[in-house]
Amino acid sequence: MTTQIFDPHHLDLRRFAETASTLAGDWPAAGFERLAADAPPAGTGTVCWSAQGEQRAVKGAAAQTWLHLQAETTVTLICQRCLKPMVHAVHGDRSFHFVADEAEAERLDEESEDDVLAMPPRGRLDLRPLIEDELILALPIVPRHDVCPEPLPMPAEGPAAAPPPHPFEALAALKRKPN
Repeated sequence: MTTQIFDPHHLDLRRFAETASTLAGDWPAAGFERLAADAPPAGTGTVCWSAQGEQRAVKGAAAQTWLHLQAETTVTLICQRCLKPMVHAVHGDRSFHFVADEAEAERLDEESEDDVLAMPPRGRLDLRPLIEDELILALPIVPRHDVCPEPLPMPAEGPAAAPPPHPFEALAALKRKPN
C-alpha cells in the first residue's frame, strides 16, 4: 500500500476525498493578506489548519466529494466599545460539498443547508484562499472586549450638563417682542 502525499496548494480534491486523507499545518498569518488587512496577526502570528477529505455514499447516485476544513489564528481588532486594540481568537470550522459545476452548485445551494462549491478546474484546489475566506467570515461583526481594560467615560451629569435649548425658543421670544 502506497501513501499518497498531497500538496495543500494544488490539492487533488477527488483523490483526497476518495482516500479519506487528512492534511494539517501552520502557515504564517502575514501570508493571508486579505485577513491581515482587516485583522493584523497577533500572538504567534500563525494560522493552524487541518483538512479532511471524505466521499459520502448516496443511494442510486455517485458518491459525493466533501472537504472538512478547520482553521484558527489570533488577530488584533479594535474594540467598538472603548476603541482600544484587543486580541481575538478566530476559529473557522466548515464542511464543503463539491459538485461538478457552478450551475449545479447554485441550484443545490438554494435548496440545501450545506455549503456547496463547484469543483475547481482540473480538480485542483489551493487550500490557502479557502482557509482565509473562512477566517474572514469568522471575524466578529462588532468586536468588543468582554470587559474593557479602562472604564468608559461617562457623560457629565448635574448642573454642568444643562439640557440643550428648545429649537423654537428663539421664535417664541421674537413673537413676544412688540413691533
